Amino acid sequence: MTNTASTLRTAVPLDELIAAARELRIGGRWERATRLLDSAEATDPRSRARLALSAAEVALESDWFGGTALAGPRLAAAEEFVESLDGKLADEAHSDVGWDLDFLRLRHGYLGQVRVDGAFRAGPDGKDPDALAALRTHAERLRGGAPDDVRRGWAEMYLGLVADNLFAERDLAPGHYEAALRAGEAGEAGATGEAGGAGGSHDSGDDLLVREALRHLGDHDHDHGDHARARERWSRATELGARAGTVPGTLSQQLLLAVLARDAGDEAGAVALVREIARWAGAIGAVTIETQARGFLAGVDPTAAPAAAESGS
Repeated sequence: MTNTASTLRTAVPLDELIAAARELRIGGRWERATRLLDSAEATDPRSRARLALSAAEVALESDWFGGTALAGPRLAAAEEFVESLDGKLADEAHSDVGWDLDFLRLRHGYLGQVRVDGAFRAGPDGKDPDALAALRTHAERLRGGAPDDVRRGWAEMYLGLVADNLFAERDLAPGHYEAALRAGEAGEAGATGEAGGAGGSHDSGDDLLVREALRHLGDHDHDHGDHARARERWSRATELGARAGTVPGTLSQQLLLAVLARDAGDEAGAVALVREIARWAGAIGAVTIETQARGFLAGVDPTAAPAAAESGS
């Protein structure tokens, strides 16, 4: 791998460059991660495909946390690189890269259904039922074709999110989250892979997959009034996110801990924490988290059902 940002050409191992870009990405440094990936020049088709996939993932997370609209063109570019690999790779290697691209497509499609006109909108109302069904089928296909347990866990995670946030099937989602949790924890024994779907790394277990599953399982605990269990899961999720280096994810997780503080009657503590969350989120350009934090300060419960959240109750 050669860095071409200046006249000085430096050879860098591809795995190290992608790992560095990943750390920048999950740390909320999306512009820097993009510049790093774009400055690299790969000599073989598979390396170019991996760079394009990494850049598409950076764009997708910038869209999610930063409110941008960058992922579409980056995904199209990654598709071209991956399609050019037909017949040039062993089946196993091709299935990894192909699966990672397909997973990014799923995530992009999901984002388009849960964020409408710049705002989070859960549930099926006003949405094309065929499009929602297609996302579920897409996630099921990814689960069935996953090349390792951690990737399968991410597919399970999105099956849960689709059930929860698109179909409003609250009773169905936790089973998928539990399966994702088991896959993430089992993966700590050493699953292998490259692209790091949904912010996770397949080569060191998946703290971020475990975090994501705990985050949403805790949400169900909270809805059922089991605040002690929610606190246990959300506290662990916060710790795992911090250990993995996700700054936006850790801020969003701390917002849930503030919800529990408010529930327990510690309004002053909740407000103090969320003021800092809003400040941090604004400083790194995580506008979606900043908006949630500002809403919390105005009395909105970010865990409430959409109708309740809109009314500020």
